[in-house]
Amino acid sequence: MAEQASQFMLLERAVEQEYRPLMLAELQRRVDAVAQTAQTTEPACPRCGRTMGRKDTRPVSWLARFGRLSAPVSRFVCRACHRQCRPLLDLLGVEPGRISGSLARLLALLAAVAPYSLAARLAWLLLGVDVNAMGVWRAAQRLGQAAADYGEGLSAYHADSRSQAIVNPHGPQTVVLSVDGCALGMQVRARRRRRKNGEKLPPLPAVPDGHFREVKTGVLLLPDERVETSPGRHSLVRRFLVSCLGDADAIFHRLYGQLRELGWMGANTTVVIVGDGAECAIARKRGSGIERHGLSAAVRFSTFGMHWNMPGVTPACATATVRHRRTAGCIRSPRICAPVKCRTSLRG
Repeated sequence: MAEQASQFMLLERAVEQEYRPLMLAELQRRVDAVAQTAQTTEPACPRCGRTMGRKDTRPVSWLARFGRLSAPVSRFVCRACHRQCRPLLDLLGVEPGRISGSLARLLALLAAVAPYSLAARLAWLLLGVDVNAMGVWRAAQRLGQAAADYGEGLSAYHADSRSQAIVNPHGPQTVVLSVDGCALGMQVRARRRRRKNGEKLPPLPAVPDGHFREVKTGVLLLPDERVETSPGRHSLVRRFLVSCLGDADAIFHRLYGQLRELGWMGANTTVVIVGDGAECAIARKRGSGIERHGLSAAVRFSTFGMHWNMPGVTPACATATVRHRRTAGCIRSPRICAPVKCRTSLRG
């Protein structure tokens, strides 16, 4: 790679810097037009249905990709139930003093591949947005929390027996589900350390056992979408990632909700669970694990030992084939069969 930017890249940056004020002015003009038309009528209260009265109008600003925008936003209040709302912000999908959603997604994408300080520099070089490392951190944290809340709400909806059943009659024959976990040490400190006069801080003490939390991750994919891009090189067209900070029950709740949301749960769909231990798929206490999700009417396992690095023991391998069966008004399955012992060895 060249040490300096190419001539074409310099031309692109020059054109973007020249026309950025014009794009900001045009975007501000369109926002003002929406603000004038959207705040002419008084909205109805979403709680009691009565007409809400205008309380005040204040200027609100937010940061977008082309710069900072502002608009006069009216606040309405219901005199009966005292509920307040600002319809213009809900219509535009922005928050006062915050980064817009489209820019926040780009900043979170940079934060996923680079440290926050480097992501802030890349935001200026690639997007022309002047933001510090703390702003990138806030955008990543808010989007991560929003994704976690959406996953939790999706799993709670599909776990409710009153939810609408989403069963695809043309569902796939086989779905592969892979589950794994990673324990992370949480640095819980009562006071933040600060460096004075360039002194070297001593290393932090060891994290106690009570501050470790496990991040569970599951991947959903269709084996039919596996293609060979080049000789001997296989890849997938798409895959869906589900992650949460919790135990096996929490990740299986979210995986089941994602399966139903994707429409991958047909009447004869076979879910193949791949993991590094049989505990993720073997029947556990009733009301926990897979039993809670209606994923099983028959489960068969092939186990080749449970210790990987010990001499004289075959490698660990546990796979599960779970056939889905619809249950009337409930997501509990009748039972899960016991694991089947393997009679042959991989080394034989």
